[in-house]
Amino acid sequence: MKNKLRAILKTSLVFSLLFGLMNAMSFAEDADSKATLSDVKEETKELLQALKEYSSAQRDQALEKSKNALTRLDRRIDSLESRIDQQWDEMSVAAREKARENLKALRELRNDTAEWYGGMKNSTASAWDHIKKGFSDSYEALVHAWEQAEKEYESKE
Repeated sequence: MKNKLRAILKTSLVFSLLFGLMNAMSFAEDADSKATLSDVKEETKELLQALKEYSSAQRDQALEKSKNALTRLDRRIDSLESRIDQQWDEMSVAAREKARENLKALRELRNDTAEWYGGMKNSTASAWDHIKKGFSDSYEALVHAWEQAEKEYESKE
């Protein structure tokens, strides 16, 4: 009887923890997807400024800050894609083509940024500044493309 009760309590605890985690993740996704363009611009400015100041000895901090920024931007891109998917049937052929182009460009820029991020993880101290600048430039281009896609899509809604 005690074993069954423990198993039930453990199962209940696991489900409670998972539910709480899912709610927290949902809240974070909602917050990311509701960020304004000015919020994203400010976050980008802060990230790029912080990256300029990180030396190769501070690689771990730079990587963590960059990874967090990429995760937030990925959520925003996913949110944009979901909104486009939801409105797909009401979109004109031209709007659909433009949406496809924008999403394709975002994916390509995201892949490019991921390559620079990988370079930051593996760069030598002598290449740090070059790799860090490449990541910063790529991230900035990705954010700009996302902003343009957001503006383009908002004008269609």
